[in-house]
Amino acid sequence: MLKYALKEWAVVCQALAEGRQAILLRKGGIAEEAGAFRVEQKRFWLYPTFLHQQNTGIKEDARPLLEKTVAERPPVGTVRLSHFAEVTGIYHVKDSWLPHMLPHLHILSEETVSQRFAYRQPGLFVLSVCVYRSKDVYEIPELARYDGCRSWVELEKELPADGATPVLTDEEMHDVRESLDLLLNPTAFA
Repeated sequence: MLKYALKEWAVVCQALAEGRQAILLRKGGIAEEAGAFRVEQKRFWLYPTFLHQQNTGIKEDARPLLEKTVAERPPVGTVRLSHFAEVTGIYHVKDSWLPHMLPHLHILSEETVSQRFAYRQPGLFVLSVCVYRSKDVYEIPELARYDGCRSWVELEKELPADGATPVLTDEEMHDVRESLDLLLNPTAFA
């Protein structure tokens, strides 16, 4: 059972759901304490949001994915939860060039990565996540308390997560973690 969700652009949630991405690049939202992101949950639903999502925010080759995501958008006032994630690694990146070493692991444009890094105080969290496809798809009402520029949402009730299947294999997830460790945490291999 999972009661918490992480809000992320719907197109990024779709990329995670399709195995095109296995990391999240996070910065704190306006509504978060001190504007700082914190990993509050290790397992959470992916809460697709269309707020701030834009064509120029993603790479050119991900634009068809954005079109698909918009075309399949649930009715206004409804949130569709179909995938959840488990954090397998946390990296806090403080060098501005490091996030640009990861374009093979996400769909965000270089400009978006730079903007997220520079917002308020320089730095960016890179989370490796193992994504699971839920056995059931849940459509829940989008409550007013879910609104705003915040990362975490406590759902009105817990939703079952049993019977889920991983999007990527164990070997594919190992490769993602190894790549991140080599690029962002070189002492892990010293």
